[in-house]
Amino acid sequence: SAPSCPHGPALLFVKTSQGKEEGRRFYACSACRDRRDCNFFQWEDEKVSEARLAAREEYNRNHQPSFTHRQNVERYENFVLLPLSKRRFCQECQQLLLPAEWETHSDHQFQSDISTAQLKSPSQLLYPLENKKTNAQYLFADRSCQFLLDLIIDLGFRRVLCVGTPRLHEKIQSKASQEEDFRVRSLLLDIDFRYSQFYTEDEFCHYNMFNHYFFGGEVRKFLYQDNGERVIMVTDPPFGGLVGALASSFKKLMSMWKKTEKEDHNNQEMPVFWIFPYFFESRILEYFPSFSMMDYQVDYDNHALYKYGKTGRRQSPVRIFTNLTPSTIVLPVEEGYRFCTICQRYVSSGNQHCEICNSCTSKDGRRWKHCVLCKKCVKPSWFHCNNCNCCALQNHTCEKTVAGCFVCGKAGHKRSTCPTIYHFTYLSYKFPPLMFFSLLKKKLKGY
Repeated sequence: SAPSCPHGPALLFVKTSQGKEEGRRFYACSACRDRRDCNFFQWEDEKVSEARLAAREEYNRNHQPSFTHRQNVERYENFVLLPLSKRRFCQECQQLLLPAEWETHSDHQFQSDISTAQLKSPSQLLYPLENKKTNAQYLFADRSCQFLLDLIIDLGFRRVLCVGTPRLHEKIQSKASQEEDFRVRSLLLDIDFRYSQFYTEDEFCHYNMFNHYFFGGEVRKFLYQDNGERVIMVTDPPFGGLVGALASSFKKLMSMWKKTEKEDHNNQEMPVFWIFPYFFESRILEYFPSFSMMDYQVDYDNHALYKYGKTGRRQSPVRIFTNLTPSTIVLPVEEGYRFCTICQRYVSSGNQHCEICNSCTSKDGRRWKHCVLCKKCVKPSWFHCNNCNCCALQNHTCEKTVAGCFVCGKAGHKRSTCPTIYHFTYLSYKFPPLMFFSLLKKKLKGY
């Protein structure tokens, strides 16, 4: 019953301000947190006229891709038949061009002589969409991509549901086309419709992971093959997205898998690799208590900071969260990972076992230290503050902790009722800190 924008059904939010116990609820785009990307807005109790509904439907239709998936598949079949000299790719429109379309794109920059190898690696041909709140196509470095594929094969999986992981999908597709004995198959679910130019309807589904909306395609056929056996979901969502909304969609995908004919699926969870920064661990475990975080550092080709091999705070914070048994996730020893016999899992070289916590406690790759007063391990740069009664950076300011309000520093109220800002909360989910700080940074007074 939710209204829709070009990105599918909207999500329901609530806007609250000081002096009101309950805020007014409204619908906004599920995929775009910035209204410059999608300005859809509607109050929940707002009565929308027939004329406005018709105009909205027309707007949504006009903002859909120029070609359907089926048309793109047919265009690709014609494209590969062309000689190399006639294979062009428009860099401005991000589109494969047939000779009859050259004149329309004559004033655009294009790339010529598109080889078969380039067609098999579309993530290198297409410009990455780097809006961290919507697309965030930070693509796996070959090191991490190869590790994930090797791990999937070693664990015995034969089908991979790639949710927002185009580079892993293309690696599987490429190997499957080149090696006859390679038995792993994959299906890509992604909001980036540009990939429909390179994959058939059995290899790609246009999908919004923030509201579990399929613009087209069918995932059940892929999940139900072999009664759902040996299938795993690997997902790499935008780090600025709402964790609650993502968790809701992933649970629905996992529920689809449970409905296969295999009886013991009722007592199992679909195997999952959720790739996300380590500082979201508590949020992910809130929705998936069976998950655990691995120490493996995932790195990306086109991200300035998320690189492997740097030391200290410059290491990649991205990890793998999974519901598989931790001891089965073998991490590369040549990169310094080792097996902790007490924790029964592989850990990084700097992650030393704490006898008091009885766990390898480091999250960021550095060796953490135990604080007796806090009764837990903390980062090596933190020290216990008697005023705050907790560990923090040595040069932190205690006044804000005492004052009460994190935003303005004044006493008498908390952040949620601060008169200087509006506070947004996604209904049914706790408020994600990343979104809150981004709103503060832009000093928005309304959504």
